[in-house]
Amino acid sequence: MSETTHDGGVAVSAPPPSPDEGLTAAQLAAKYGLSVSGARPSLFEYVRQLWDRRHFILAFSRAKLTAQYSQAKLGQLWQVATPLLNAAVYFFIFGLILNANRGMSREVYIPFLVTGVFVFTFTQSSVMAGVRAISGNLGLVRALHFPRASLPISFALQQLQQLLFSMIVLFVVAVGFGSYPRMSWLLIVPVLVLQFLFNTGLALIMARAGAKTPDLAQLMPFVMRTWMYASGVMFSIPIMLADKPDWIATVLQWNPAAIYMDLMRFALIDGYGSSNLPDHVWAVALGWALLLAVGGFVYFWKAEERYGRG
Repeated sequence: MSETTHDGGVAVSAPPPSPDEGLTAAQLAAKYGLSVSGARPSLFEYVRQLWDRRHFILAFSRAKLTAQYSQAKLGQLWQVATPLLNAAVYFFIFGLILNANRGMSREVYIPFLVTGVFVFTFTQSSVMAGVRAISGNLGLVRALHFPRASLPISFALQQLQQLLFSMIVLFVVAVGFGSYPRMSWLLIVPVLVLQFLFNTGLALIMARAGAKTPDLAQLMPFVMRTWMYASGVMFSIPIMLADKPDWIATVLQWNPAAIYMDLMRFALIDGYGSSNLPDHVWAVALGWALLLAVGGFVYFWKAEERYGRG
């Protein structure tokens, strides 16, 4: 406001105080009904949002699976060829040179080895994809609003679909070495469900860690290689460690990667009996799956509003 004084000058009066003067940012947001962009919803609301986007999760995993080998001439055949080639290398080194097949005939050891490679690759690929789930998709995370857990879950689902393709070859190998279909093959379904839950929880944990520390992607191959050698992918833990203290074999057999591999071997291979499994193996497998699935999901959800920022 302004007014003319007696000498012709113009006097400017101070504007009236703003009704918002003195209010904090939080009070202003509450007054005008504003909310934080990307704020973390409640846990139950978060689950509901994920369910609403289930079609996106499935479509995204299929698209990633299709694009994975799109530049290779053999295309999707590499989904099966890669673990088979790894198994061939391990058989040459561990089966022929280092005699890691001790206590097992060739008819048992080759399906044993191929099963171990395929099943461990499922976990390994889920972990590596989880590490890059957020840090490798920042453009998508920053451009669209959706529950960020969709990404690591989708990547774990992608690896499950890849394993299902590989299972065809695994069945052929098992039958080729004398392990024909029987009732125990039905156990493959619960084993895959439990391992998928475990892998998804682990992918969620690694996604949060990788979002904060992208360099983790460079470290994880060494961690995964160590885990592979400690899980009995190429050898039977009880037989190989028969001359060592019992607690060492027990700890290694109860590690989740070994648990899911041994359950799959027990289901598929005729000569791989229950004596090769640790006590309470199904309870341990269920415990690992629930612990990682629930714990990993909650752990990832707690940092929901921080993904893609900074």
